[in-house]
Amino acid sequence: MRRVVTGHSPDGKAIVASDTEVAAITTPLTPGAEFHRVWGADEPPSFPDDGSMPAMPMYFPPVGGYRVGFFSVPPASDAALSPDLDVAAAFADFEAKLPGLAGHMEPGAPGMHTTATVDFEVVVEGEVWLELDDGVEVHLRTGDCVVQNGTRHAWRNHGDVPARLVVVLVGAHHAGVKPAGGSADT
Repeated sequence: MRRVVTGHSPDGKAIVASDTEVAAITTPLTPGAEFHRVWGADEPPSFPDDGSMPAMPMYFPPVGGYRVGFFSVPPASDAALSPDLDVAAAFADFEAKLPGLAGHMEPGAPGMHTTATVDFEVVVEGEVWLELDDGVEVHLRTGDCVVQNGTRHAWRNHGDVPARLVVVLVGAHHAGVKPAGGSADT
């Protein structure tokens, strides 16, 4: 994925400050899935005129922070874990590449998670099913969008090709969910 970032020259002219490839983040714990951390910050937006990405150490943003990225959901048939997977090493790899994401996942309900964020997702390729509480699923196709207000959910792909989504995550106060870098609101 290509990321073009604009900025300003010292004399105030609009410039291309950065033009780079953003490598996909993959882990053995989520076979077939890809994550692209395109942009984000842990504070309100500002203009980095030199094109440098703001610090964003955790996958999910704290209150006032934001993230922009892409993620893919492989077909269920492609998501089986390797039988010889070193689970401890896979979890360590996952945490190193996507810090804090695993801590939001429910061990007893694979894929289900709740975050202290408002999420804006747009399906840009394929089809995906958004699962909510009680097994309710919403079938989403290319061009469909979701505004996710801190709800418990999982992404499923019942099709036969990967689904790709663009996502904007905005850190928000959420009673009962620990935000990135903080404690749960009470």
